Amino acid sequence: MGRYTGPKARINRRLDFQVYENAGAVRASERKAYPPGQANRRKKLSNYGTALHEKQKIKHYYGLRERQLRKYFAKARRMKGNTGDHLLVQCERRLDNVVRRAGFTVTRLQARQAVAHGHFQVNGRTVDIASFQVSAGDVVSVKNRPNLKEMYAQLVTQSQSYDCAWISTDKDELKAVVTTVPTAADVSLPVNSGVVVAFLAR
Repeated sequence: MGRYTGPKARINRRLDFQVYENAGAVRASERKAYPPGQANRRKKLSNYGTALHEKQKIKHYYGLRERQLRKYFAKARRMKGNTGDHLLVQCERRLDNVVRRAGFTVTRLQARQAVAHGHFQVNGRTVDIASFQVSAGDVVSVKNRPNLKEMYAQLVTQSQSYDCAWISTDKDELKAVVTTVPTAADVSLPVNSGVVVAFLAR
């Protein structure tokens, strides 16, 4: 799931949520506001189907493979408190998610690619691992190269602004500060983490 290359609008329609934010996928899923396949109406899901549906939301939204999701789950189980909340917070703390939520890119796939290509730095050091976990006080900035500065200066004008309480963004300086570690209330994806935890614990 790290690199899904199939039709993105189909996933949006199946999950009934704009998981993929690129303009073509959004337009296509709005034009056909029903699930893909021959039957156009949504069927009531079983408990298993609901859990799988919610798990697929997380995997597609954050660009995770099954192995990565289970790794986050295993770590979340060892923490005190709500396992589902810990699972989602780990996803939120990914560097590619921070880049997207700070408004430096238009989509999450774009943010993932930008990080992989070494366009961003954390505390002045280049990080090219999308799953890098940010901490409170970390400063995420565009690498100081004129071509990158120009490109991201244009992208921030096109990007949808997020009301993100745990990230302070300076779009003029192309810099974002992680003011605090996110909590479950800060998670940007509407998902029932409880059924996902039960599914992964089977």
